[in-house]
Amino acid sequence: MVIVMQAGAPEAQVEHVIETVTKAGFTAHPIYGVNLTVIAVIGDKTAEHIEAFGTLPGVDHVARIDRPYKLAARRPEVTATTQIAVGSVVIGGVELCVMAGPCTVESEQGLGEVGRGVRDAGARILRGGAYKPRTSPYSFQGLREAGLAVLRMAADRLKMPFVTEVMDTRAVELVCKYADMLQIGARNMQNFALLSEVGAAGKPVLLKRGMSCTVEDLLMAAEYIMSAGSESIVLCERGIRTFEGGTRNTLDLSAVPALKRYSHLPVVVDPSHGTGLAWMVPAMCKAAIAAGADGLMVEVHQCPEKALSDGQQSLTIEDFARTMAECAPVAEAVGRRMGGPS
Repeated sequence: MVIVMQAGAPEAQVEHVIETVTKAGFTAHPIYGVNLTVIAVIGDKTAEHIEAFGTLPGVDHVARIDRPYKLAARRPEVTATTQIAVGSVVIGGVELCVMAGPCTVESEQGLGEVGRGVRDAGARILRGGAYKPRTSPYSFQGLREAGLAVLRMAADRLKMPFVTEVMDTRAVELVCKYADMLQIGARNMQNFALLSEVGAAGKPVLLKRGMSCTVEDLLMAAEYIMSAGSESIVLCERGIRTFEGGTRNTLDLSAVPALKRYSHLPVVVDPSHGTGLAWMVPAMCKAAIAAGADGLMVEVHQCPEKALSDGQQSLTIEDFARTMAECAPVAEAVGRRMGGPS
């Protein structure tokens, strides 16, 4: 960080700041100018230190010169994206990873039909909700543990890993018994107790961006998980709330290159939640790949008009297969490739 002294601050105040900084465990390097004195401070830092130093006599302001997330940050000497393994599937490599399946598990038969369809079209990870956070308490909340069991059976038959959301610290242990990857949903991105619990669980984590959260907020949430012990995190852009009412959310594809610049963690895009409209999903899949995403998360249902949740944003199995085929030349154009049938 850098501490900028007020113009004309007396030497005694400068020395007091240097002494305070040193006692706090930092190294201070004062730079004396004609009108201003600037103190470069080297060492680990917290927001509390920045706030405290800003209150010292003679200080004009304190500025950070690097980012507050340490573990999630991309280091200058490392240009490659960290590759995250979910079972036998790798996210962050040349091959794009597509996660697909229904918003929520409704039945063993329905999940099996969708699972076979998305696998044959090239999806690598099965997705499905057993616990569903809904705006209304009267909406379908998921099959819970029964849904987890159905997901496990389907994934084993299909020879695919599966990802599902965990909503509560009390459910982490249970979900870990079944799932290959834990999802933190948008509504829980800043549930810090849950982030820490999931970080200590030892499973790969899919971390979705909160609907009103910045890119830095997302990376700080990842930092919570990493500081608790997990290094296997995949970031997910799934749209944010803006004044635009034509779509469910505004899919912020500019977040993809931003996250790739600031962090070494792989990034996937969820155009289903990002738009809320099935007819937009294929175009946004292609745009996400062109923007540099490492993968996609797509909702697919065997009969979207009868889905118990998010049917309006779910692709049919046929539309998903068509979308995967259309994405292939885009992936090739940016030096990536789509996965083939498992």
